[in-house]
Amino acid sequence: MIMIRRIRQNPSRIQGERSSSLDLARGRLIMMGGFFILAYIVLALRATDLSIVQARFFESDIEGARVIQPAAPHTMRADIFDRNGVMLATTLKTASLFANTKLVADPKGAAEKLAAIFPELSYGDALQKLQSGKSFVWINRNITPDAQMRVLEIGEPGLIFEQEYTRFYPQGPLSAHIVGYTDIDNHGLSGIERSFDNYLAGDDPLRLTIDVRLQHALRREVKGAMEEYKGIGAAGVIMDVTNGEILAGVSLPDFDPHTLSKAKSTEIFNRLTLGAYELGSVFKIFSTAAFFETRDLPMSTTFDAREPIKKGRFTINDYHAQKRIMTLPEVFMHSSNIGTAMMAEAIGTESLRKFYDDLGLLTPLDFEIREVARPLVPDPWREINTLTASYGHGVATTPVQLVTGVSSVVNGGYLVKPKLIYTEEPKRQQEDIRIVSEKTAHRMRQLLRLVVAEGTGSKADVPGYKVGGKTGTAEKIVDGRYDKKKKISSFVGVFPMDDPKYAVFIMVDEPKGTKQSWGYATGGWVAAPAVAKTIASMAAILGIPPEIETAHAFGSGLKQYIAAEEAP
Repeated sequence: MIMIRRIRQNPSRIQGERSSSLDLARGRLIMMGGFFILAYIVLALRATDLSIVQARFFESDIEGARVIQPAAPHTMRADIFDRNGVMLATTLKTASLFANTKLVADPKGAAEKLAAIFPELSYGDALQKLQSGKSFVWINRNITPDAQMRVLEIGEPGLIFEQEYTRFYPQGPLSAHIVGYTDIDNHGLSGIERSFDNYLAGDDPLRLTIDVRLQHALRREVKGAMEEYKGIGAAGVIMDVTNGEILAGVSLPDFDPHTLSKAKSTEIFNRLTLGAYELGSVFKIFSTAAFFETRDLPMSTTFDAREPIKKGRFTINDYHAQKRIMTLPEVFMHSSNIGTAMMAEAIGTESLRKFYDDLGLLTPLDFEIREVARPLVPDPWREINTLTASYGHGVATTPVQLVTGVSSVVNGGYLVKPKLIYTEEPKRQQEDIRIVSEKTAHRMRQLLRLVVAEGTGSKADVPGYKVGGKTGTAEKIVDGRYDKKKKISSFVGVFPMDDPKYAVFIMVDEPKGTKQSWGYATGGWVAAPAVAKTIASMAAILGIPPEIETAHAFGSGLKQYIAAEEAP
């Protein structure tokens, strides 16, 4: 009881102690709150500095102009497929490595380890980048997952990864000159990648007329001919003669678009569309067709090829000299320059030149690939040029233009335009534009079949498929003069000749004769067998059944050709 009374007697003391404790707690809370507010203000200022002030400085901080920024996340590029849906090009996500050198703790140690991971990056280059003091500098882009893991194991906080997109070509070098390639930022630099750069930047895939199966077969045979005859280059084309679709196109040597920096200029060069060549006697297809169109004489027309033709300082000889009077089919079958020059003289300069021009042989190719050459044409075009141009001497054009011209002659006489973009419409292109009459087209198919059945192109024959064609052997111009030791050897084949569907062209640059070819390196020895092998592979791939040939207009036999026309 005494204690109770004493407590009750001092209430002000109790209240004072409670008030003091509350004031102390309140002060501490205010102090802590102020600290957090101050910290927040500091962080906000730092964020503003990094995101605005230093960002502006960063964008202008490069050796003079601008810094390379990480690739934008929207650079995904549309796929490219062949006609059957086989992928030719696609885009994959990859990691790219850059450094914030201000955060690199050990530049020397990191540079040594980076040089060991990336063979293309020297220690000096890596160290120079890491000690630059920049907030952003590329180390390596589009690296492999294995390389990314090894970089992570370095444990350097200043080494940072940025997600990018890189172009990938599943078929490697197979169709590199047609599909093309992009730069490191996925901008098209050649081929379809360049021509359709804006389109591929969208989401819609692109489908080509190429058939990967035929591309493999053609590349194998073109490469085999080039290696067997030790050529410095080669090219090949397969075309649908009814609509101009390119089913395969090969330029050798080729390159892997994934390792473009290691490719030589001779490998990147597209011989299909950028190479303008004098292709020799394959041009006799065009001059003979022009002769039929302008003169309309029978097959039995004869030409005296016993002596060379002399025009001023020029002399025209035959490589396979017959030294006799020959009928028109014999001139074509034996590839007589003398007889063909006589045809050209009868045609006339203006008519022959116009015919070549109508076929698209004298102007740059109108094509879906931009890398095209301008044909080489005599200027001025004199009478002697008319005679030599009739057998492919003095006029240089590209392989794609050559096979397109042949297709336009043999398909019934309708002009076709080469194309690489696939459409569902199987119709013939521009069928209202006639280049030669049906009669001329029929005659030319007969002559082409005769060349393979009995003439210089016999090694292109494939039993059961009625192959026709024409050989071509031309001397190359070296230092302004024709070099007899350096040739372009070619062959263009068409089948089946009674109703043409496909044209196959193969050429080899500077082939050398072998023991098996008796030292010859002509189109009949070098290119014709490769065309035959390609056609045999096409028949198997496309499921084309062989036919049993009978004695008809497209069989063998020169007399039947002439007799068929002269019969009432």
